[in-house]
Amino acid sequence: MSAKFQSIGLVGNTADQSVVDTLEVLGPYLKKRGASPLLLALDKREIKGCEMVSANDLADRADLVMSVGGDGTMLYATHLAAPKDTPLLGINRGRLGFLADISPDEMTDRIDEVLAGEYVSETRSMLVAKIDGENAASGYALNDVVLQRAGDMRLLDIETYVNGVYLNTHGSDGLIIATPTGSTAYALSCGGPILEPSLDAIVVVPICPHTLSDRPIVIDGNSKVEVRLIDRKGVTGQISCDGKPIADVNPGGMLDIEKSPFVATLLHPKGYDYFRILRSKLAWGHDSRRSR
Repeated sequence: MSAKFQSIGLVGNTADQSVVDTLEVLGPYLKKRGASPLLLALDKREIKGCEMVSANDLADRADLVMSVGGDGTMLYATHLAAPKDTPLLGINRGRLGFLADISPDEMTDRIDEVLAGEYVSETRSMLVAKIDGENAASGYALNDVVLQRAGDMRLLDIETYVNGVYLNTHGSDGLIIATPTGSTAYALSCGGPILEPSLDAIVVVPICPHTLSDRPIVIDGNSKVEVRLIDRKGVTGQISCDGKPIADVNPGGMLDIEKSPFVATLLHPKGYDYFRILRSKLAWGHDSRRSR
């Protein structure tokens, strides 16, 4: 076993029986391989061979974090691991699996390879969002920072600036500021482009814009994006990072988004191929005429 990975944090939603089934195999297997499995105690359900720990304890002690579930679980695990520069490995029990790319049926073989030091390591940029004023708050995102309507069905009027230079005024349901990783998430469903994960870039995508010419734009990854909610009576916005609400934004409120000081380190099995995953998840390369 690799000396790098002695304490291994396990993160999964134990309300999902398929996740529990995987953890019940994974915990004892890691123990048998000489590792110390640390299971995040989201509830009181214990898994044989695992030490139950808090989120802070797992973040402080784990040499490697394994996420068992879908990409949502992977995002949650990233917020624990990335600030500590701890690598992550994803075992997919969800639907898409853009981030969690090890299937349960190959889990033990792939884990043996990782513990032996045979894997592909990849860094993914993250964003930090900061809100000033009475609702001051901050948050980090591997996928995206989203400004959307809060409790009112009217359009938001949003001004955007890049490095202090005015970009546009958006009349829309909201705005997505995404990393290359997040380009295949909410941003993609709103018409944004797919960015290869190694690109140093940020994509700004309006949500259901009122003007057809208001299109997504890709900017340099070192840019600082400023977003201001224009004053309109009774209209407020909500900010979320990777789907988790962090604060409301009142008219006139300013949101700053820029590259995070830390990155997420993802471990993949040998032979990892990002384009193969795209083809698989988006059903590219299939000739629909042949299925008729």
